[in-house]
Amino acid sequence: MNRQAQSAVLFLLGASLLHAGTTDLYLRYVKQGLRPLVLVAGAVLIAAAVATIWYERKRAGRRDPGGAHDHVHPEPRVSWLLVLPLLALILVAPPALGSYSATRTGTALQEPLAYPALPAADPLPLSVVDYAGRAVYDHGRTLRHRQVQLTGFLALDRDGTPYLVRMALNCCAADAQPVKVALTGQVPPVLQPDTWLRITGTYTPRRAEDPVNGGPIPFIEVTEAKPVQAPKDPYDESWNG
Repeated sequence: MNRQAQSAVLFLLGASLLHAGTTDLYLRYVKQGLRPLVLVAGAVLIAAAVATIWYERKRAGRRDPGGAHDHVHPEPRVSWLLVLPLLALILVAPPALGSYSATRTGTALQEPLAYPALPAADPLPLSVVDYAGRAVYDHGRTLRHRQVQLTGFLALDRDGTPYLVRMALNCCAADAQPVKVALTGQVPPVLQPDTWLRITGTYTPRRAEDPVNGGPIPFIEVTEAKPVQAPKDPYDESWNG
């Protein structure tokens, strides 16, 4: 690949990072706190592309001040095909990880370091990760006699058990793992995987073992389920503080 193609690839990669960082697209790849680094990386790549083009033109001018051109072997044009994945990255937003990944990966539930006091809201909005941690490791002590509200996407186990899931991540989508809450009670009769639902329900001590890794999956007794729009940030970062 010649210098022009290299510069084009650098420029497009930098532009795609800036585009992702100035919109919510970056949340499909990395956690929210990494936005400044995405923007800086994009700016650095664009600066490197511009500097490469300027340097090549300056060097060409020194090498051929009289206008005579050295014989240059053309680079294969197929190298420009490397630009296509970058154009796809800019033009096509990839979906967040969903039910396909969730049903093929074991639950990643971790024991919380503490169980902060919960507000008196009714129903009480909780993250899937928070509910699951309190239900399993605190045996639901802070959840009893409370109406709770969870939001996540739907996944169906091989035996048809419905899960409400959020993909929890430490850094980026590559390390995202599911945390699952199984649904019982007034579950909608028609369930479409990857549908986002807002579940209202109550704690139940019932549990199941994840068929993938044997991890604990708590249940929630559903009293109401409503479809909702996918959130701006589809991943849950609460488990790593």
